[in-house]
Amino acid sequence: MYVTFAHPKYLFFLFLVPILFFIHFVTLKSGKKIALKFANFEAIARISGVDFFSKNITILLLSSLLVCLLTMAVSGLTLHMQLEASSFSFVLAIDSSQSMEADDMYPSRLSVAKETAIEFVNSAPRTTKIGIVSFAGSALIEQDLTENKDSARAAIKNIEINAFGGTDLYEAIITSTNLLKSEEARSIILLSDGQINVGRIDDCIEYANENDVVVHTIAIGTEEGGKTGYGISKLDEDSLKALAYNTGGIFFKATNKDELSNALKEAMKLTKRKVAIDISNYLIIISIILFIFEYILVNTKYKLFP
Repeated sequence: MYVTFAHPKYLFFLFLVPILFFIHFVTLKSGKKIALKFANFEAIARISGVDFFSKNITILLLSSLLVCLLTMAVSGLTLHMQLEASSFSFVLAIDSSQSMEADDMYPSRLSVAKETAIEFVNSAPRTTKIGIVSFAGSALIEQDLTENKDSARAAIKNIEINAFGGTDLYEAIITSTNLLKSEEARSIILLSDGQINVGRIDDCIEYANENDVVVHTIAIGTEEGGKTGYGISKLDEDSLKALAYNTGGIFFKATNKDELSNALKEAMKLTKRKVAIDISNYLIIISIILFIFEYILVNTKYKLFP
């Protein structure tokens, strides 16, 4: 669980709290001097006594709390948490860059990824929505979200190696996330060898979190690497680990078809979904109630307190 602010620039209003305390105690000190100057012993008693201090500190604390609550409200305080989901909508994002033609998984990483992705579609519950995205130098929607398994399988079969443009993970996350925006429980399963050379991983994480998408990543390949048309391609896990761990997902490593198949099955079983709750309106309601309470205290001369 964590919180974010839609408009963090307004948090500077929190500096008003120490200013309120400063004004309070400066005024209190000035009041004592005036009372002593004019020998107003009744005023001295009020100023020096616990009763005067406690009444004023009550209003000070209430005013400070009001400032804090209203500042959090206008800053767009949002609470993020994970809840159980009865069903998920998935996007399978499959790396189709040239490094996926490596032969450390027979006959190639992409061939094994496509084969196991089809198995994933076959094993999904009938009402599960699945979308297919391929990505290399750019991302391509192969199939929009659908419950039609034949359409999803056909889209996976049509994915081919894209030998141009590198691997743009950021666009893959944006495209996959946008497919899921209207869904309640959103998850991306990203299959890649981690050879990311376009886009920043921090941007990927930020975009997924802003849209409450869980990203599970599956690293395909071996550390020793495999042959491609341009040389040896080795597995790079770091970016895939960071993406999964920082979006509430799970990282899997698959060095062969069985491990890849098991990883996809495990991803299907994960039932945590991310929820964002904007609590600004609640804070405003509490602030209104608190303001009315403070108004009553001031205008009844603290009759609620003995």
